[in-house]
Parts: sequence; C-alpha cells; structure tokens
Amino acid sequence: MVRNLLIALLLLGSISCSAQSQNPEYDAQLAQKLGADDYGMKQYVMAFLKAGPNRPKDSVARMKLQMAHLKNITRLANEGKLILAGPFMDDQPIKGIFIFNVTSIEEAKKLTETDPAIQAGSLVMELHPWYGSAALMQVVETHKKLHKKSFTD
Repeated sequence: MVRNLLIALLLLGSISCSAQSQNPEYDAQLAQKLGADDYGMKQYVMAFLKAGPNRPKDSVARMKLQMAHLKNITRLANEGKLILAGPFMDDQPIKGIFIFNVTSIEEAKKLTETDPAIQAGSLVMELHPWYGSAALMQVVETHKKLHKKSFTD
C-alpha cells in the first residue's frame, strides 16, 4: 500500500514538473526562424574590441578610419553576420563589443579581418564563443525602425 502510494506520488510529481516546464507563450515558428534551442538560446561569438598598437594620432585620419569601421559594421549587420555592436562609454583599453552570428572562432576571425580598423592595427579583437538569447537575432531589424539618423551618412 505504501509502495503504491509512493509510486502514485512520484508519477503525479513528474507530470506536474513536465507541465510546469512548458512555456504557454512558446512560438515554435519564431524559435525555428531565430535558430533557438529548447531554452530559447543559441551560440554566437563575442568579440572584445581592444585598443591596438597603431592608433591614429591625426584627428582627420582617425575620423576617416572610424567611418570605414562603422561602414563595415553596417555591412556585416545587413548580411546577418553581426547581431550587436557598440562602444564602451569609458576610457579603457576595451573599446567595444561585437556579437557575431557565427558558431566558430574561425568564422568570426575571418569577419574581423574585413574591418579597416583591425587591418590598420587601430583595434585588435579578442574572440570568445558565447551562449545567449536567440532573441538577439531581432536586434538589427528592430534597430532599423528606431534610429532617425545614421552614423555613416
């Protein structure tokens, strides 16, 4: 009798736990479109942009290189390869971050090598595999609807 009661309680507990783990707002189509796993997450590569050894001293050269860097960011975002980018707002050696929509360091390295600031040695990138929300895949399209001005125009 006690054994049967214990089995019944275990079954009830497992049914209750599995019911609780299902998200009533889950959208299977959206999860598939964004490449989400069962936890709504996916793998990316995060880059820390650090000050490089060849920082331009001349303000005109620095601005020209920055504009080329920003145009490359826009191109990578439009291609769906760069999900998030932005500078840090303090004066530290780490200047900003990129989050690439790729799954390997090698792929991200190839993308970073297209950046004029990397090519010039003004920036260097430190790359790390990163696991984050697949919702980040919607940042670029949402951002297009939010900005009034472009950095590169």
